[in-house]
Amino acid sequence: MGNPFVHAELHTKDPERAKEFYKGLFDWEYEEVPEINYTVIKVGEGTGGGMMMSPIPDAPAQWVPYVLVEDVALSTRRAESLGAEVLVNVTDIPDTGWFSMLLDPTGAAFAIFQPRMSG
Repeated sequence: MGNPFVHAELHTKDPERAKEFYKGLFDWEYEEVPEINYTVIKVGEGTGGGMMMSPIPDAPAQWVPYVLVEDVALSTRRAESLGAEVLVNVTDIPDTGWFSMLLDPTGAAFAIFQPRMSG
């Protein structure tokens, strides 16, 4: 089956408090990426994720799922044609791939991700 969920990201106004909470609740390890003010969540097996300061100041804290796609630009245009609102257009993640963030027609946030092919 195509297009699996590949990443889950917490956007919050208080990443430190969130890290403390989830560390106490789950068996997660964190890896800090200070250059981009980001925390990678390592869960062992299964889909990992990350935490960051919310990029939208007035938005409530929320988990954003990332879905794998073959072509993020094409998928972003297709989503928009189907009624999605583009919150963050296609953006490069250095050495990793590209993503865009969208709201579906019902108002639910999600992101799509295309990995950079190595080699």
